[in-house]
Amino acid sequence: MRVKTLSVVPFAAIAVLAAGTTVLSATTSSAQEHGRPTASGTLAPVNLGTAGSFAVLTKSGITDVPSSTITGNVGASPITGAAIGLTCPEVTGIIYSVNAAGPLPCRATNASLLTTAVHDMETAYTDAAGRTLPKSVNLGAGQIGGLTLTAGLYKWTSDVSISKNVTLTGSRNAVWIFQIAGTLTQASATKVILSGGALAKNVFWQSAGAVAIGTTAHFEGTILAKTMVAMNTGSSTNGRLLAQTAVTLQKNTVTRPAL
Repeated sequence: MRVKTLSVVPFAAIAVLAAGTTVLSATTSSAQEHGRPTASGTLAPVNLGTAGSFAVLTKSGITDVPSSTITGNVGASPITGAAIGLTCPEVTGIIYSVNAAGPLPCRATNASLLTTAVHDMETAYTDAAGRTLPKSVNLGAGQIGGLTLTAGLYKWTSDVSISKNVTLTGSRNAVWIFQIAGTLTQASATKVILSGGALAKNVFWQSAGAVAIGTTAHFEGTILAKTMVAMNTGSSTNGRLLAQTAVTLQKNTVTRPAL
């Protein structure tokens, strides 16, 4: 008796909601092209180390158009504390400086702690940038506004733009890592939305280019930027701004997620 063998060919499941939003499933053809699918919820989060206690951490300084509201620690290194342009009333946390030039009276001078935190920030960036087997490559040609994305690793070899609201949907243990070879730009008055129990502490945006969050826009997750992060007037972030150059603030709200 001959036994017939059935070949199972995996495929991308894409659903279109009534509102016209595209939901990208946990397994996509792009992931399959890389050898094996990336399953939703199995991606390990990026280890931020001591950088995780910071809402804003930068190597080149912070400029601010007051007043901003920062919840979490703030630090700059190796640049001196004179480059930290925040005042103590704007920060619920500790402002760490490499020297006595930082803002008073909340400034704490701790060059050693900052050296470790910056090292951990750079290590976290390298970790996020080095993850392999993405579930999607160059999704939307870099335009992800209007999409609903399930957990997983996403990779772009170009700039990424958020021109409309984008939703990240998944459980409280789900992890998203976005690898961006270019810039990351979010349009004014748009939102990154978490749904289904998703937590900001498990969302990581690694960007080789500059990051710009538009006027009154709302962002979710930790930004790991190779260069600068610019928050435009009135925008907010439930996450962290970890920049290897500068951070610019303009009447913003930055809230570090719970560890």
